[in-house]
Amino acid sequence: MARINLLPWRAERRKQRQKEFAGMLVASAVLGVVLAFLVVSYYSAQIDGQNERNAFLREQIKQVDTQIKEIEQLDQKKAKLLARKEVIEQLQANRSQMVHLFDSLVRTIPDGVILTAAKQEGDKLTLEGRGQSYGRVSSYMRNLESSGWMTRPELSIIEAKAGDPGLPYAFTLSVMLANPNAPKDTDGDGVPDAPAAAPDAAPAQGGTAS
Repeated sequence: MARINLLPWRAERRKQRQKEFAGMLVASAVLGVVLAFLVVSYYSAQIDGQNERNAFLREQIKQVDTQIKEIEQLDQKKAKLLARKEVIEQLQANRSQMVHLFDSLVRTIPDGVILTAAKQEGDKLTLEGRGQSYGRVSSYMRNLESSGWMTRPELSIIEAKAGDPGLPYAFTLSVMLANPNAPKDTDGDGVPDAPAAAPDAAPAQGGTAS
């Protein structure tokens, strides 16, 4: 009976399997490296993209901050311009008020009364002068009250003083200035009333008024 020795074949087969296993290990290792490289590349690309987006957002935020500062500066300039406008309007109103005031002072002085000094403190006007009699001073105060530009006349001093025999009484009185830019509606018709026209100076009376 013939005998066949299978040991060389088995050894050869074992070596072949070892080579195949080593090849599979190498292929797995290479595949693992390739997969790792692809994963790292993917996430690196994602990180780079996010960094670019972050940089873009930071640039846009910086531009918005600059625009906000410019808007704040414009708001400040606007506030200053509005303040100047209010000052100019107030000056215009005061100028108009002063014109009416001096006109009223001239038109309300009756015969027998002269003014020697006038002093303004805010809305209060203090007048000093001389008159022929108490009655002349009282007439002057009534004229001031009805002028429309001066209200609430109050006599603080009136006394006889030497120096001018024709105008023996020195007086000091105060009035409150009316604001022509804020008239009140007293008729109830919704239309602001215009300031009353100052009356003409009272005609001179013969002799000394009482």
